[in-house]
Formats: sequence, structure tokens, C-alpha cells
Amino acid sequence: MNTDTAPRTSLTRYAWLSIAAAVITILLKLSAYFVTGSVGLLSDALESFVNLAAAIVALIALNLAVRPPNDEFAFGYSKVEYFSSGFEGGMILLAAVAIIATAIPRLIQPVPLEQLGLGLVISVIASLINLGVALVLLRAGRQHNSITLEADGKHLMTDVWTTAGVLVGIALVWITGYQRLDPIVALLVAANIVFTGYRLLSRSARGLLDRAIPPEELREVHDILDSYQSQGVQYHALRTRGAAARNFIAVHLLVPGNWTIQQGHLVSEEIETRVREAIPSTNIVTHVEPVDDPRSWSDTNLDRN
Repeated sequence: MNTDTAPRTSLTRYAWLSIAAAVITILLKLSAYFVTGSVGLLSDALESFVNLAAAIVALIALNLAVRPPNDEFAFGYSKVEYFSSGFEGGMILLAAVAIIATAIPRLIQPVPLEQLGLGLVISVIASLINLGVALVLLRAGRQHNSITLEADGKHLMTDVWTTAGVLVGIALVWITGYQRLDPIVALLVAANIVFTGYRLLSRSARGLLDRAIPPEELREVHDILDSYQSQGVQYHALRTRGAAARNFIAVHLLVPGNWTIQQGHLVSEEIETRVREAIPSTNIVTHVEPVDDPRSWSDTNLDRN
């Protein structure tokens, strides 16, 4: 049973917080763009539209992820968070394309910027809002093991650094008068968010391919299983996979052949309990076999021979 389901039902409030922040920062950054005419600030505003789209998808994903398992989806809906993270990565890449398409003409034909001081103040306010929300989302993502909130938080944090870069570019234009610095910074922003989008897409793809649980958690599982060797219990065919906030583990326990069914059952239950306590939100299935039967040792492949 997933003991973390109850608190995870309340995670949608973080998605609503992200949506509100995205709407506010879009209005602020667009205002800064219209005031200054800076293509750097326009690129920053375009990325905030991505933040809004990602936050809406995150809200949908978080609502789906807490649905209980059923006959059609016996392992639950937790993997939907990978779709949310992947969508966010794709939207980031689209935003990068839009930024590049906007910046290149300005690089070829520079346009003077206006009222830079006011534009900088508006952008700083928007960036501080994003920073505060990003820290909240990252903390909640780690606390509840939600890759959706973590991805949204990392994206917002990237937005903070993006805004910082844009502001530096505008400040340099203001100081030096060299107008091409504005589109140059916008292109650097595009390159940065392309990298962020790639990382999110890569992580989502690996999750959908049933990647193993993190190495530190896998070591905990091995340590628990190894502690039973003194009782004559060995193991093999250990397989793990992460499904966003949930983990699934399967392992064959090789016990002495003279043990009763009750003895094997008690040990397997004890191991499963210890693993679930060590790694929350984990479903573990054990299969007990006699250690002295040669057929037990050959049963290690995913597709049994």
C-alpha cells in the first residue's frame, strides 16, 4: 500500500501556485518588453509562457498520478509524471526556437532600447517571484518524490538565471550603447534553455524505459538482502524500476530446502517490510525457491527459459 498517497493528493496546490506565478510574471515581463523594446526581455517573456503551459500540464499530471490502480492500470498512474516532464522539455525547446527567430533579425538590424531603468526594475520583480516559487516547488518535489514538481521548480530556477542573463545584457547595452548585445544575450538564453529542455526530455525517456531505482537506494536493498546470508538465504534475479514517485522491486529468495513454507514466508515478509521502511512508496515482490535445486539457479532471465 502506498502510504504517501494521502499527502500527494494535496500536491496540486503547488501546481496552482506555479500557474499563478507564471501569469503574473508573463504580465510583468511583457510590460518590460513593451516599455524597452528589448528582444532579450521578449525572450524572457516567451519562456514564461512555457512556464504557464508546463504548470497546467503539471496540474493535470498530479491529478492523474494519485488515481488508485484498477484492472486496466494495475500498477497505478504514477508514470504520467514522466509525460508532464517530457512535455515541459518539449515546450522549452519550442521557446528556444521562438527566441532564436526573434533575436536573429535584431542581431542583423539592431533597434535602440528605451526606458531601460524601468524595464530592469519590472524584470527584477518578476525574477524574485519566480525564485520564491521555484524554491517552494523544489522543496516540495524532494519531500514528496515528485518529478513533476521538481521539473517545474528546476525550470523556474532556470528562468531566474535566464532573467539574470538578460538583465546583464540590457545593463551592458545601457552602459556601452552597443545595441547588438541585446540579441546576443537572447541567443545565449536560447542555448541555455535548449540544454535544460534536452535534460528534461532525456530524464522522461529513461523513466518511461523502466530505468532502475537510484544507486543509493539499490545499495540499501542489497544491504538488507545480504544481511540474511548468515541464515542461509541467498538471492538473485533482482530487478528494480522507478515509476516517478513509486518504485517496483522483484527478487528471488533462495532458502534452505529443508525449510517449511511458513519459514520461507516469514523471512520474505520480513525482507519486504524492511525494504518498504527503508525506501518509502515501494512495491516489492519476492519469490521463494529452494537453494539446493539446480532449477532455482537457472531462473534468472527476464524471459524464463
